[in-house]
Amino acid sequence: MLTFDARAAKALVAGNHLTFESMPGLRLKATASTRTWVYRYKSPVDGRMRQVRLGSWPAMNPAAAIVAWQLARDTRSNGADIATRKKSTKLEQHARAENLNKERAQAAYSVRRLADDYLTSYAGTVADKTFAELERLFARELDPIAVVPASKLTRTQAFSLIDAMRDRPVVAKRVRQGLGAAWDHALDAGRVPAETPNWWRLVLRGKLPSRGKTIQGKSLGPAKRVLSQAEVSELLRFLPNFSRDVEDALVLYLWTGCRGAEIVAMERDEIAAERKVLWWTIPVAKLKGRRNPARTELRVPLVGRAAAVVRRRLAATESNWVWPSIGAAGHVMQKAIGVAVWSHMPYAQTRPDWKRPRLSVAHWAPHDLRRTARTVLSFLGCPSEVGEAILGHALPGVEGIYNLHRFDAERLAWLTKLSERLEHLAT
Repeated sequence: MLTFDARAAKALVAGNHLTFESMPGLRLKATASTRTWVYRYKSPVDGRMRQVRLGSWPAMNPAAAIVAWQLARDTRSNGADIATRKKSTKLEQHARAENLNKERAQAAYSVRRLADDYLTSYAGTVADKTFAELERLFARELDPIAVVPASKLTRTQAFSLIDAMRDRPVVAKRVRQGLGAAWDHALDAGRVPAETPNWWRLVLRGKLPSRGKTIQGKSLGPAKRVLSQAEVSELLRFLPNFSRDVEDALVLYLWTGCRGAEIVAMERDEIAAERKVLWWTIPVAKLKGRRNPARTELRVPLVGRAAAVVRRRLAATESNWVWPSIGAAGHVMQKAIGVAVWSHMPYAQTRPDWKRPRLSVAHWAPHDLRRTARTVLSFLGCPSEVGEAILGHALPGVEGIYNLHRFDAERLAWLTKLSERLEHLAT
């Protein structure tokens, strides 16, 4: 029998305990606010002293404490370490609860949330324009599957979303690539189960060929547009019909072969005269492929009309931007050049009340002039590696690793020949 004195139990000082001679190992331990029944024993596994909590007094009365002590003692007598087993049981219960909560969270993790989480991690890793385009596509195209749990998305649902965009193959490719990257990110972050398939990497691979531009219902095909030299001649004579900003930008496209985004973002401190030649040094941060650690700044000699345009623009403004604008960017946007060219096309229907001269050279965009400049260089006999260096392309393969020549002299020589050819076409 257990002789238990309730008064003594209440009077226990925190840190002290009561023992019971007839119940070896059974104790009532005191803290400042509780009295706890514990069983203290020597582990049959490693011989170390351990204790296990049986319950709280007075919620557990002495009779119940005796029953719990006897069960614990029998378990220990059978060679089991009670405290270790109890701890393992708790850990297993905690792990099961965590897994259950994780499964519930993953089941509620929708495609829309997955896309938003990816966009959050994607921001700042690419150009603002690239990020804004993917954000726009996700906002516009994901509605059919937005509320579907990402872990439950089927291959049929993924196929149906992309297949519905067959009439817009470029958009379909970008959405599929963006969602493929978003799914990989969610898998890596553990937001969806590891066995969740990334259907976007599988559906319609290689089956979304671009049909090229379609203008007035007529497909122009996927071929890249290059203006013939006769067309360049016509265009050069038409240039004064554009605004001065647009005319000057188109001149830079042809005379340098640079990208439009680089041209309109030209800054005063990037221009310097060296031995009577005006050089434009485009920093790596403004170049395509700028995240490539091997990328270097691009030096562009400004020859002929290109030099005249830049000198005139620098003299006409105090702004550091060579194509200044009152917009948020501080400079004219590349898109504005394309829109201006489009508005002069013979088939353009924007602002039908506006009477303006129409281009006789149709179906081209400003970027096609960069391709045209490169083609004219080839016509003149420019070596391939020099032509690619002028455009700012990295040399392919092993040559790109070992050939670190800057081609400054070659750029100047061949852009001078290009300028002379363009002036000949203009006259």
